[in-house]
Amino acid sequence: MDERTTNRTERILVIGRSPNVILDAAEILRTKGFQAAATNQFDEVLTEYDATNLDVVVFGGMVPPDTKRYLREEISKINGHVTFVQGLAGIAGLIAAQVEGVTSTAADHNGVAYDASERTIQLSLPEPAQLVVEAWWATSFRPPEPTSTSLRVIDSHFDSGEYAVPLPADVPAVASFVTVSVGSAVYAFTVGAMPSEVMRMVPTGDPTQAPALPPVRAVMTHSTD
Repeated sequence: MDERTTNRTERILVIGRSPNVILDAAEILRTKGFQAAATNQFDEVLTEYDATNLDVVVFGGMVPPDTKRYLREEISKINGHVTFVQGLAGIAGLIAAQVEGVTSTAADHNGVAYDASERTIQLSLPEPAQLVVEAWWATSFRPPEPTSTSLRVIDSHFDSGEYAVPLPADVPAVASFVTVSVGSAVYAFTVGAMPSEVMRMVPTGDPTQAPALPPVRAVMTHSTD
């Protein structure tokens, strides 16, 4: 993605479980000019953060479904313009790209899609643009700190026209994702879904079915920290 910092007014709150992931995501967003904060203290979101000033709330995959539902409802009651984003994976750079995608003011005149059968990015560019394609995938699912890596597939100027950009064979077919930046517009796609053993780790709220997740250190930052 474009590393240039611009002055932005959007306020972002990243809510997740893994301390390093949410802290890194907030830091990346700050380097891109956003006002970003992060927390894994789910029960304190409504008291510690001014929901009326939030523009985007990101939920990590390990936030219990009932907690997400409750926070969405309560925040929406007092803030009708907030955008909620479900993080695709515990990958900080991917989370930041998803936020860029929902906050971009660029007119979406580009045809951008992911063809799963061909593992290609399909592009229809009405005018020349700088194109950045980056792949992301998990390398370890061990809680509470999953690890990941990324690969920049393309970073170059494209003329207008139709293109098909293949993903390298290095990108695995599981727990993998791709982001596409066309100018200032950003798109995120799932290449390979998260494995079922990871999905079974998501807390359900039922103590009889609670996964054996290790404790995590408390994280609660603010955009001015």
